[in-house]
Amino acid sequence: MLLNSKSFHVWKHPDSFSWQETIVSMALVGAMIGAASGGWINDAYGRKKATLLADVVFTAGAIVMAAAPDPYVLILGRLLVGLGVGTASVTAPVYIAEASPSEVRGGLVSTNVLMITGGQFLSYLVNLAFTQVRGTWRWMLGVSAVPAVVQFFLMLCLPESPRWLFMKNEKDKAIAVLSKIYDIARLEDEVDHLSAALEEEQQRKHTVRYLDVFRTKEIRLAFLAGAGLQAFQQFTGINTVMYYSPTIVQMAGFNSNQLALLLSLIVAAMNAGGTVVGIYLIDHFGRKKLALSSLSGVIVSLVILAGAFFAETPGSSNGIYGWLAVIGLALYIAFFAPGMGPVPWTVNSEIYPEQYRGICGGMSATVNWISNLIVAQTFLTIAEALGTGVTFLILAGIALLAVVFVIVYVPETKGLTFVEVERIWKERAWGSSYNTESLLEHGNEST
Repeated sequence: MLLNSKSFHVWKHPDSFSWQETIVSMALVGAMIGAASGGWINDAYGRKKATLLADVVFTAGAIVMAAAPDPYVLILGRLLVGLGVGTASVTAPVYIAEASPSEVRGGLVSTNVLMITGGQFLSYLVNLAFTQVRGTWRWMLGVSAVPAVVQFFLMLCLPESPRWLFMKNEKDKAIAVLSKIYDIARLEDEVDHLSAALEEEQQRKHTVRYLDVFRTKEIRLAFLAGAGLQAFQQFTGINTVMYYSPTIVQMAGFNSNQLALLLSLIVAAMNAGGTVVGIYLIDHFGRKKLALSSLSGVIVSLVILAGAFFAETPGSSNGIYGWLAVIGLALYIAFFAPGMGPVPWTVNSEIYPEQYRGICGGMSATVNWISNLIVAQTFLTIAEALGTGVTFLILAGIALLAVVFVIVYVPETKGLTFVEVERIWKERAWGSSYNTESLLEHGNEST
């Protein structure tokens, strides 16, 4: 971000590094708050209004950052940007999933991840363009408002989620939207499914609250799978590996100062390219198989990285071990991006019943952001205390636990309707012999 001690006079204070850490981490704090509240906003006011709100808050944050006269205001701007990002991270996958036919739902939700990884790549290009402009970092931060403004006006032209409209008894509007997605025969099936879901919701006769997620067994199981995937996405080290990439290049004998931006471009391009592959595979290969194959490759890659750091001797500047680390980095991105990049977001957009989708999606996204913050704040400390090689082995061990978790707790949802997915959780919770009426009775009695 090209911030230095001359950016603000306050940074001449000996604790300027702490200031920079605070500024960087404040966006994550905002994202956690935005994700936690975003689920409720989605359920109460709709997916469209939640997206518009996220755009407004993000734009305000970008303007505040660009105009910040001191670090305190810059921190406020970062918090606002984080709030917008957190709310959007909950809303976008749910909105896309609810407006998508089941046979292409995974690919369309994964496209959201492509927009994120592609946006990261474009951000590096934008930053490169502004490196020679006076007030570099202000332009870099301020220009981030442009996509939010564009999305705001485009979103005004889009309809509300048809499933949200139906659950709010706005059936005519919902059917009008659904008729643009499905043919007549399929439309009738979708309306029947939504009518059954609405009837079940009316029988419950209460507003879903956060604690309700843990009171019904099938919802607990669904949330465990969704939140677990989000946590493992971060704890398998994606942001750590991305952060450590300049050091890996330095190990290969290159000047990391000269190649840092180029490396960032290459890694970001690989990440976006891998997501494109994931868009195809997620609806053809399946969510569960894609996650397992992705994690298997991640484990191998992290072991290679660990081995390279173990073998590299202090003060050495070259060779084979450095290149081995670069290969490990490339393999990691190649395996992570198509699988564990999009799968957690796709699964979380489709495994919850309609009345719980917003609130559970928000809670699981909050788990993702909290995990992100934990990894960001602990990696360097652990690496310094135990060594980088040991740290990468720890990440490989976590990835191995993730494999077991996916096998045990995550069902395959490829091509299933929301009703069919909901039936999976009810059968896991109560057994296949229970019908819908008895399940409702058990749900009310469960704790």
